[in-house]
Amino acid sequence: MEYIWKTLLVFLVATVLLRISGRKSISQMTIPQVVVMFSLGTLIIQPVIGHGLWTTFGIAAILIACLIVTEWVELKFDKSETVITGKGKPVIIDGQLQVENMKKMRLTVDLLEARLRQIGDASLEDIKNATLESNGQLGYELREEKQPATKQDIQNLMRLLKSGELKPANNEATANNLFTETITEQSPNKRNFLQ
Repeated sequence: MEYIWKTLLVFLVATVLLRISGRKSISQMTIPQVVVMFSLGTLIIQPVIGHGLWTTFGIAAILIACLIVTEWVELKFDKSETVITGKGKPVIIDGQLQVENMKKMRLTVDLLEARLRQIGDASLEDIKNATLESNGQLGYELREEKQPATKQDIQNLMRLLKSGELKPANNEATANNLFTETITEQSPNKRNFLQ
């Protein structure tokens, strides 16, 4: 009977602590989050096998507090985010594989192709820019001719068909491209919040 109530208590406390730490799947976690989750996984079983229940909960709470402080520091100071979590690294720039970056990240062309297939892309030639983000996800931008039509594209086409008037292309989208930050290591439009 003792094991049952300890297990239920461990489950409830662990659920509350993990809820406090935030909702993310393992694939979206940063390095500090993964470390804390592995530590919690190992630690949380200790009360069930006979070690101190409240000591374990205290240590788990301290780990979650450390995670929250780490994430707060990352939000406040851009440089600390680079040191603690890292930044995305470009693996394709203007259609060219960035072999040196791929070597540093131990990412083979086969693995890159597998990730592209998983997101529905059949060819490396379709990709203009791709970045391996700090959480392990692959961000990509299709070449202009491979991108799906936007509402603005369709409106321009309708305007052209109706009146022969063609609205000039929007160059602001290129200037604010999110991939510019990973390629040049400078944000195209520096924001003063959540950096």
